[in-house]
Amino acid sequence: MKEYQTITEISGPLVYAEVDEAIGYDEIVEIETAQGETLRGQVLESSEGVVAIQVFEGTSGIDQNASVRFLGETMKMPVTEDLLGRVLDGSGRPIDDGPEIVPEERQDIVGAAINPYSREYPEEFIETGVSAIDGMNTLVRGQKLPIFSSSGQPHSELAMQIARQASVPEEEESGDDEEGSEFAVIFGAMGITAEEANEFMEDFERTGALERSVVFMNLADDPAVERTVTPRMVLTTAEYLAFEKDYHVLVILTDMTNYCEALREIGAAREEVPGRRGYPGYMYTDLAQLYERAGRIQGREGSVTQIPILTMPGDDDTHPIPDLTGYITEGQIYVDPDLNSQGLEPPVNVLPSLSRLMDDGIGEGLTRADHGGVSDQMYAAYAEGEDLRDLVNIVGREALSERDNKYLDFADAFETEFVDQGFETNRDLEETLEIGWDLLSMLPKEELNRVDEEFIEEYYREDDSEREVVEAAD
Repeated sequence: MKEYQTITEISGPLVYAEVDEAIGYDEIVEIETAQGETLRGQVLESSEGVVAIQVFEGTSGIDQNASVRFLGETMKMPVTEDLLGRVLDGSGRPIDDGPEIVPEERQDIVGAAINPYSREYPEEFIETGVSAIDGMNTLVRGQKLPIFSSSGQPHSELAMQIARQASVPEEEESGDDEEGSEFAVIFGAMGITAEEANEFMEDFERTGALERSVVFMNLADDPAVERTVTPRMVLTTAEYLAFEKDYHVLVILTDMTNYCEALREIGAAREEVPGRRGYPGYMYTDLAQLYERAGRIQGREGSVTQIPILTMPGDDDTHPIPDLTGYITEGQIYVDPDLNSQGLEPPVNVLPSLSRLMDDGIGEGLTRADHGGVSDQMYAAYAEGEDLRDLVNIVGREALSERDNKYLDFADAFETEFVDQGFETNRDLEETLEIGWDLLSMLPKEELNRVDEEFIEEYYREDDSEREVVEAAD
């Protein structure tokens, strides 16, 4: 292990040093300052005679008298099942005053890409307890389903609710002899405020969710460079628990916008040619390397499911971060500012939301109850009610037909009864479907053209007056 005192330049989070040997890309570096402080870094660029090092703790205190040591290995995450219940910083070091972690293995944080041939198609349900997700945009094991939000919206509360409530329902009529894999949540926070961090930790401890969770915390005042490492630490831990310990792992990453801002900062320090809105041209590839680490592998019981959360700058879903995320992932959940201003909790707008794998994860034999077209019918009815709201603003409600007024009533009831459940309420799928049928029963039977006839006969609720008319006719 050679030691150099050849620092030539310090630029933002980067340190440039001259070397006389070949240095590997991503190699870990220790920098010892003149004050005796040891900082960690990673080789970002290596060329003949010069290397660029990104320093995780920031370059404060580093000068040309500092010593640089190249350790000859890439960054690794110490992994063990005992990580459950622990709180770590963005670089994977314990910050919960607990004992030192004794790892079973040390795994490379870059990870290994899942061979497409070995991937198992995601088609098993994860129950979040949130009706707008379970009933309308179902999450499936091995899926990556981001939450699109904007500044000031309660996406953190939704993230905490999902982390607290998410579970894998016991499979019905399963031919497997397994007793069921355990469920774990890995929570990766990037660039959040100390206040948000305290809220997350209080909620995890209050509800007992911390016992089955691993928490990584990179705060807003921590170095931005560390944010580029945090999601890789998170996903390495998730892959270990899923594919070596047979856990079903739900990974929640917040906030991916802060991660992308760190990429932009590093790109600017390297004087790279910027892409759209100043972000690096390789941001699509970088995000894909993270998101594509979700999935299932044939022959392994565990799974890695991702819910990345990002705040769209200016609430603009054409911004590069949500735009590229949408290309890579299988759908999105929208947190809506208008619904939030009305006081709905959680303010999920189901119309632009989408889960592309939903149809593969619901239905007979896959969930404990068959949707039977309920979600499609509610989506269509709510969309029509939304269109009619615009018309009411022009002509008034009195000018609408009785049918149109029923759709308007449906849209109002859908928001207040189905979507607005509160951040503390955990609904199972049967309860979600019961509420769905209560709402659909507000519409005439002949309007339910997206639901199987057998389900209409079994679950449609006729009001008392209509029932009396039918009985009298009989």
